[in-house]
Amino acid sequence: MDVPEIVPVMTLPGTVFFPQSLLPLHIFEPRYRHMLRDVLRNNRLFAIAQLDEARRAEIGAIEPPHRIATLGIVRACQKCDDDTSNLLLQGVCRVEISEITRELPYRLIRVRPLTTSTGGNHTQLEIVRLEVMRLLQVRKRLGPHGPKGMTQFLDTIEDFDTFADLAAFNLCECASFKQRLLEELDTRRRLQLFAAQLKQDIEVQRMHRKLQGGLADDHVAHN
Repeated sequence: MDVPEIVPVMTLPGTVFFPQSLLPLHIFEPRYRHMLRDVLRNNRLFAIAQLDEARRAEIGAIEPPHRIATLGIVRACQKCDDDTSNLLLQGVCRVEISEITRELPYRLIRVRPLTTSTGGNHTQLEIVRLEVMRLLQVRKRLGPHGPKGMTQFLDTIEDFDTFADLAAFNLCECASFKQRLLEELDTRRRLQLFAAQLKQDIEVQRMHRKLQGGLADDHVAHN
């Protein structure tokens, strides 16, 4: 797909979008309703960028986006009676934002598509992918995480880059860490970072269980 040089963008707090992932959105703000009408008449493409909370205090900063975002394509859209819309956006590719070219009636950005690299051979990538799967299974046994059936679905994905992105999007809860994974273009390194985070999550869950003892979740305060 040819990526346009200028694309619309939604800058959202706590939302990190990844290539190949599916993001449901409810469009209700007037600026984004205007954007969606134009997008549907054109190429159905717009980007999702996470709001950069660290830059919000900068002078003149208005909804500052993180530098790396993801371009998506509208796969399905349903308009509601109140002129809002529900849509499903599928990630296409990572993009680097070089500048904001317009703010009104909605934000436009100049972007450059980014390409990932494997960071290793097939065997090296398979080893770390299997480690991620093992850790996901361990974390799942300690407590529910992510959409039902997602771990099993990930086990069917053979492409390492797609596996890494879908795992991060669906099974990583920390927005700042997800942004770090989005910005990592080395697939093997991205998987290694995710595995390290899973190990930390598992240790926290095990400690929580140990401290909780035999008490039910709704009686932890009595421990």
